[in-house]
Amino acid sequence: MSNVPPLYNKTMKCPHCKQSFNATKVRKSNIKVTGQDTDLKPLYEDGQINPLFYNVHVCFHCGYSFTEDFTPYFAPGTADVLKASVSDHWVEQDFSGERSPAKAIKSYKLALYSGVLKKEKHLTLAGLALRTAWIYRDMSRKKEEKRFLSIAAREYEEAFSKEDVAEKMSEIKVLYLLGELNRKLGRNEKAVSFFSKVIERQRNSNEKQIVEMARDRWHDLRDQMKESDESA
Repeated sequence: MSNVPPLYNKTMKCPHCKQSFNATKVRKSNIKVTGQDTDLKPLYEDGQINPLFYNVHVCFHCGYSFTEDFTPYFAPGTADVLKASVSDHWVEQDFSGERSPAKAIKSYKLALYSGVLKKEKHLTLAGLALRTAWIYRDMSRKKEEKRFLSIAAREYEEAFSKEDVAEKMSEIKVLYLLGELNRKLGRNEKAVSFFSKVIERQRNSNEKQIVEMARDRWHDLRDQMKESDESA
């Protein structure tokens, strides 16, 4: 059995204030995925540290919070907006070391706020919201989970209609997530529409598992809607 600790610190330079701070990361050798939820949430081996808790880096000095998906570029004026909205009100806080679920959620909310102010891509914001929902799910906080699933669905839809999502994620995967998030939110007709789009595009995709998952969901929802119509 290895005695190497699962977490380690890395010195990072804040892209916003340019000062150095400690960020905690999880060693890849300690990450063991055992499966996934229907919205692609990874399931990890019992008892292991959740790597999702450490995706967000929070600058100790200015509060700017970001992930590796953030672009290094700051659009004109956004650095000033971040300073006025975040840094000028920031009380120095250390997010390095082991994070509790509550601290992880705080880091994601800070990153979402920073991302909106910095005008990050909708796809990046969607990923932050979805991971926040996943942590709330593990905490059995359904109301908060649903709130962030709704934000994720909105941002993925914006990304699909306005951005070249293929730079970071396949169109098939984005469409599948839109179907599944809408299904979880009870928007069945919208979910069926997105799952149908996945099935229509299957010839252009090598992601067979995603296509099969979409097909299964599509059939389940069609049956459910048919039963609902008949009982009405």
